[in-house]
Amino acid sequence: MSKRPMYLQHVNIYVRNAERAKEWYEEMLGLHTYEYRPGWAAFMSADTEQSHEVALMQLGDDAPLQQKGQVGLNHMAWRLESLDDLKDFYHRIKAKGWPIDYHIFSRDKVGRGRFPGPWDAEIRPDGPPVRQAQPVAAE
Repeated sequence: MSKRPMYLQHVNIYVRNAERAKEWYEEMLGLHTYEYRPGWAAFMSADTEQSHEVALMQLGDDAPLQQKGQVGLNHMAWRLESLDDLKDFYHRIKAKGWPIDYHIFSRDKVGRGRFPGPWDAEIRPDGPPVRQAQPVAAE
């Protein structure tokens, strides 16, 4: 293969209500709305130099939700600059009252351990002690 893509340019997400979804992406993720077409679509980006990284396409309030095990987009991830930024983002979600699935990476959900991070003490205060990362000796 002589050529390959450089990176993912954008993802298209079907939503029931483009305005509601646009407001969530603006408020929670801080995305910039490049273009909004009421009743149809919102084009949003974390990078103001791009037209969009996310396209929210409205299907209507009666559109069925994706079913468990259905083929389609499972998730998307945003890269932050540091673990401290991720921790701040986590606290912002908590402050807004958005639900968080604390056990999303637990063994019973995915068969592997959770991703450790600086928020562990807050995620499982009632669960077993969280193993703290040990400092690595320089060689």
